[in-house]
Amino acid sequence: MTKALLLYSKGLDSILCKKILEEQNIKVDTINFGTCFFDGEIDITEDHLKIVKEPKYGRGQGMNPCRDCHLLMLKKAGEIMKEKGYDFIATGEVVSQRPFSQSKEQLLFLEKKIGLDGFILRPLSAKLLPETIAEKKGLVDRNKLYDIFGKSRKRQLELAREFKIDDFPMPAGGCILTEKEYAKKLKKLLEMNFNFDSKDAEVLKRGRVFFEDQTVFIITRNKEEGNDIQRFFKTGDIYLEPDFPGPLVLIRSFTKKSNVDIIIERGKEYLLQYSKKVPQDFKILKYEK
Repeated sequence: MTKALLLYSKGLDSILCKKILEEQNIKVDTINFGTCFFDGEIDITEDHLKIVKEPKYGRGQGMNPCRDCHLLMLKKAGEIMKEKGYDFIATGEVVSQRPFSQSKEQLLFLEKKIGLDGFILRPLSAKLLPETIAEKKGLVDRNKLYDIFGKSRKRQLELAREFKIDDFPMPAGGCILTEKEYAKKLKKLLEMNFNFDSKDAEVLKRGRVFFEDQTVFIITRNKEEGNDIQRFFKTGDIYLEPDFPGPLVLIRSFTKKSNVDIIIERGKEYLLQYSKKVPQDFKILKYEK
């Protein structure tokens, strides 16, 4: 039986790809990559952080290195394809759906760059692209593939009705690197500390974030957020907790030269700006694990 490895985002395009291939009696296994910037079942954060910091092929409007990211995912999928004996890789990409990274030229460039030219099938736009090896071998019937182009979702929605697929998520930005405000914070973090890690990137998603010299101050907005942020503590972090339930402060310095007393006082000042009550005292904790 023909076997395909599908890069599966769980969105409508990838759901349709799975159905299209299964209609041809192809066994489809899915793979879903994730990082600290977007959800997924197979964590590739360590490799992904490298391209976020230094993308070879540039960024989108935010901090999103889309072409480098696609290359990384395809490369890892290619390794699995060869190891597990799949006949080809499939993706839900649509030609020109994203002008920056999904033009016909870019799609073909990506697969050639990693030595997978001919091994990546894009069922929704296959008729706009050269025949893949699987099609040439007769493993996939090209006549049952599609020629969808551009940003419009009309054809995909028609296919969903045709295949009786009614349970699928609406399009949404899954990668936080494309979000303007988060991208600004991450860019500032990169300028402050090129060697930042996933915990540094994660804390920027929470609370109100302020940068001063080589220090980040994060003011949480409620108790739940304060509890959640503790999952991303690092050795040396300072945590300020007032004597009543409310905003909390995480202080993370990227230099050993910081004056601890000064940054603690600065953290208290930030908290007072956003607290409805004035604390009489603070519990000051230093994370040492």
